[in-house]
Amino acid sequence: MSILINKNTKVITQGITGKTGSFHTEKCQEYANGNNCFVAGVNPNKPGEFIHGIPIYATVKEAAAESGATVSVVYVPPPGAAAAIWEAVEAELDLVVCITEGIPVRDMLQLRSRMRRKVASGGKETLLLGPNCPGLITPDEIKIGIMPGHIHRKGRIGVVSRSGTLTYEAVAQLTDIGLGQSSAVGIGGDPINGLKHRDVMQLFNEDPDTDAVIMIGEIGGPDESDAALWCKEHMKKPVVSFIAGVTAPVGKRMGHAGALIAGGADTADAKLAIMEECGLKVTRNPSDMARLLKTLI
Repeated sequence: MSILINKNTKVITQGITGKTGSFHTEKCQEYANGNNCFVAGVNPNKPGEFIHGIPIYATVKEAAAESGATVSVVYVPPPGAAAAIWEAVEAELDLVVCITEGIPVRDMLQLRSRMRRKVASGGKETLLLGPNCPGLITPDEIKIGIMPGHIHRKGRIGVVSRSGTLTYEAVAQLTDIGLGQSSAVGIGGDPINGLKHRDVMQLFNEDPDTDAVIMIGEIGGPDESDAALWCKEHMKKPVVSFIAGVTAPVGKRMGHAGALIAGGADTADAKLAIMEECGLKVTRNPSDMARLLKTLI
């Protein structure tokens, strides 16, 4: 088993005809069962055409109706990305994975508000992963996004991270010491995003084929602390945590748009202290994540 996606998931690519969308869709097709999973693309100007053997439709709603897809991945450039996500939400897909970086914060605030209003009025909830994320992968079954497939191995360790590069680092460490992954999820580094650490930790906790989890966070925002407090009360599986940005100065944005210390509980040291208090195993050395986890299982 896995979380969110598996070998039977059907995927629509929004922005499939752009350079980035085309390249990564082809790489996803080449991975495991990807050829059967990526079933449709969307470009309102090119309906009826094909790319990499995938039919292109004018709208997400039409693509979902024709292909049976329940997930979309968004490579649409920043000015139109929030509108693309909303189109997938209106089409009532189960999950939207937004890879696009640099979406205006105002666009994301408006989108989040619309998504919440839709659910509050009784509409279907569509989960959002990202934006500004590497995507997610269930090894040897399907990958949706931009991560390097070859470093992953099927197994029983979950990985969740705000940082794409640190997701890959954790996965490579696990694979190197013989521990495969059930799923690896990059939630993205933007200040306004969809699924949080806590949401993904809950999914891993409920997954019978995940035995332990590596959770990687960053400075800025309360997400990692919220997840740690949730884990203290509910998590039944071992968790190893790492927070990037121990040496980051207050008030300076570091890499991701959301990685900004305002001062107080969003520093790396403060988050690590909360995690330790909540019973999570913490490392301050990113090269020790997998080794530390192996001692817990």
